[in-house]
Amino acid sequence: MNRDTMPVYAQIAHELRQNINQGTYQVGDKLPTENQLSERFRVNRHTVRRAIALLKSEGLLRVDQGRGTFVAGIPIRYPVGKRVRYNAAMKAQGLEMSFQLLRAIEIPANSSVASHLELSPGDGVVLIERLSFVDDQPISISTGHFPLHRFPNILSYQHKMWSISQLLREVYGCDHLRRCTRVSARVVRPQDASLLRLPLNHPILLTESINVDQDDRIIEYGITRFRGDRMELVFEPE
Repeated sequence: MNRDTMPVYAQIAHELRQNINQGTYQVGDKLPTENQLSERFRVNRHTVRRAIALLKSEGLLRVDQGRGTFVAGIPIRYPVGKRVRYNAAMKAQGLEMSFQLLRAIEIPANSSVASHLELSPGDGVVLIERLSFVDDQPISISTGHFPLHRFPNILSYQHKMWSISQLLREVYGCDHLRRCTRVSARVVRPQDASLLRLPLNHPILLTESINVDQDDRIIEYGITRFRGDRMELVFEPE
């Protein structure tokens, strides 16, 4: 279709699409407001909304309620296979990883954690919680629970907690294998929303995993909250 014969909203979408493809607006950039775009294109806000809705359906834009409209990135693929290799999966896509250690503490296992780790309630557990970034954008919060008797003195290795798999392998001679993972969707909770820079009504992907060592002994009960607008979980065959 000739551009001049396109509906006005489609012409606006075409120009914004070109702006994105040419780098005027890059991944993560916030677009001008509806009022500003209305003035730029000399149309009403309804027409601008239709253009934005079209680009959103194409995956080029995302709308964070209360924050604005942003250029969306290509979904980040996280292959979920037998081995727990989060860092390697990100690096394979050319992504720059970084982490912020939120908590590394010893706690008594509550009934839920004890059940998942096959411990007794009150047994010592180490909780390690990290905020992960991809290209300086927060992408996930992971909370791992590890039996203290299996990993004595693990809290003294906080400088190695950027890679849990490597820490377990180098210090304890322990492989880090996935026994099972359950995935669900939910609305982000307030504390996580702040860390992930999300509005309160935004969806996240929640995974619960039981991980084992090379002898099939449970070594971790993990809960990870991924940004639902950025991550794509791909389950690989065993």
